[in-house]
Amino acid sequence: MGRSLGVLLVVLGLVAGAAPAAAEPGNVVRTESGPVRGTTTDGLRVHQGIPFAAPPVGELRWHAPVAPLPWRGVRDATRPGNRCPQAALPGRPASDAEDCLYLDVTAKKHARKSPVLVWVHGGGLVSGAGSDFDPARLAARGDLVVVTVNYRLGNLGFMSFPGLADGGAFGIEDQQAALRWVTRNIAAFGGDPRNVTVAGESGGAHSVCALLASPRSAGLFQRAIGQSTPCVSDAFAGADFRPLLDLPYFVPHEWQQGHGQNVAARFGCTTLACLRDVPVADLLTAPVFPLPAYGNAVLPEDPAVAVPAGRFQHVPFLTGVTRDEGTLFAPPMFPGLTEEGYRRALSVHFGPKADAVAERYPVTAHGTPLQAIAALMSDLDWAWAQHAADRTFAAEVPVYAYEFLDRTAPAIVEFPAGVEPLASHAAELKFLFDFPYDDRPLTAAQRRLGDRMIDYWARFATTGDPNRPGLPRWHPVDPAGTTPFVQGFDVDRIGPVDRAALHGFAFWDALAAQR
Repeated sequence: MGRSLGVLLVVLGLVAGAAPAAAEPGNVVRTESGPVRGTTTDGLRVHQGIPFAAPPVGELRWHAPVAPLPWRGVRDATRPGNRCPQAALPGRPASDAEDCLYLDVTAKKHARKSPVLVWVHGGGLVSGAGSDFDPARLAARGDLVVVTVNYRLGNLGFMSFPGLADGGAFGIEDQQAALRWVTRNIAAFGGDPRNVTVAGESGGAHSVCALLASPRSAGLFQRAIGQSTPCVSDAFAGADFRPLLDLPYFVPHEWQQGHGQNVAARFGCTTLACLRDVPVADLLTAPVFPLPAYGNAVLPEDPAVAVPAGRFQHVPFLTGVTRDEGTLFAPPMFPGLTEEGYRRALSVHFGPKADAVAERYPVTAHGTPLQAIAALMSDLDWAWAQHAADRTFAAEVPVYAYEFLDRTAPAIVEFPAGVEPLASHAAELKFLFDFPYDDRPLTAAQRRLGDRMIDYWARFATTGDPNRPGLPRWHPVDPAGTTPFVQGFDVDRIGPVDRAALHGFAFWDALAAQR
C-alpha cells in the first residue's frame, strides 16, 4: 500500500543462454532453474514458493537481485516461500527470513497462452506477501495465469547507504526480476509472455507507479493496473494548501542514503560490511521510511517529473480508488479527535480557509469529528488527486478509471469507535481475491459484483480495454477533463458515476483558485 499505508504502518537476474522452459506431465513444470511440482485442485494448477532470485543474504543484502542457483531433481512447490522480513499484523505472522524472493503461479489446468497478471502485494512497502492473496477466482473465471510475488520491504528494500549502487530501490528491482522470470518461464505454466499485466493495490500500486517510470521496465509488461494510489498528481500545483497526508511518493537517493547512515549509527556501524552483519531482527527495530528513491539506475528521475513529461512505459492503464479511502487513515493520524481538535486541525492545515472547509465538512453531517475528517481526506487526498493523475496519464495512454462504491464491503482491519469503514481503503480486494487470514464471506450480491469486476479486470489484461459484450460500457478517461465520469462499482449498479459531484471537486477547485 502506497505512501498512505506506509505512514500508517510506520506510525503504528537474467540467466545467459538459459534453455526455454517446457511443461512436464501432471503438476510438474520445468523452469530454467529446474522442475517444480505443485498441486492441482478444482481445475487449477498451483505452484508456490518458486525462487526467482537468490536469497539476498550476506553480501547480497542491499544488492541487486541475482539469479537463483539451479537445483537437481523435482523441487516441492506445494507451499509458499518465506515472507520477507516484517513485523506481525493481525492474521499475518512476523518474519525475519531474508531468504524470501519467491513467487506463486496459479493457472487453469489446461491453460494455453493465457494472459498473465503479475500481482504486487500491498502493505505500505513494509509488510505483506504474495501468498496473502489467493487468486483462484481470477485465474478460473478470468482465464488468467496469475503470479503473486514477494519483494524486499522496509529498510531492506528501500534504504540506501554510501557505496550502494541503486540504493533505495531494491524492492522495485526485485519486482523487475520477477517480471523477467515471467518473461522467460511463464509459457511452461500456460501463460503468454508477450501478454503480461502488472497490477497492485496501495503499496503494490505505488510499486506499479515506479515500474511505469523505470526505464528498466521496458518490455516487461504490456498493461498496468493501479488500485488506490494516484501515482503522480498536479492537483495541488498552484494551490496554497496540501493534502492532509502530505508525503511524497518518491524521495531523492540522497535522502534514503542519509536515512541509512542514521540506521547504521543506531547499531554502531560506519561501513556497509558492518551493517550487513546486523541481525535482521535488530534491523526490524530501526525506524523505517518506505519511500522508493530516485536518482539511481532503477529510477533515474522523480516519477513526478518523468510521468507528466511522457517519460514512462506507454501501456494501457486501469486505475481507481474506493469512495471512502480516508476512513482507514484518519484514526491513526488523528487519534481521539474531538470537535475542538477538528477545528484546530483545520486551522493549522488550511489557515484562513479553515472556516470554508469546516462549513463544507461539518461534524453534524458526518456524526463524529473522525468521520468528518475522513470524508475530507477521501475527497481531497484521494479522489481529487486521482482525477488529476488520470488526466496526466490519459494525455499519453488509454486510461480506464473506476471508483469502488460498496459501503457495506468488509473492511480489512478493525475500525475504532468514531468512524465507520464504509467503502474503505483496500475494501475492493475481497471482490477479486480470497484471503487465507480472512474467512468473512461476501454476500451473494457482493459476489456477483466481484464476478463482474473480475470480468472487467481480465478483459483489460487480455486486450488493454476492459469492455466486452454483456458488461456495461466503460468509457476511457478524457485527457481534457471535460467529463467527470468514471466507472462506478456498487452492489446494485455498475456504470458511470459523477466523481466530481460525489467528492465536491467544484469546492476544491474554487478553494485552490482563491488567493
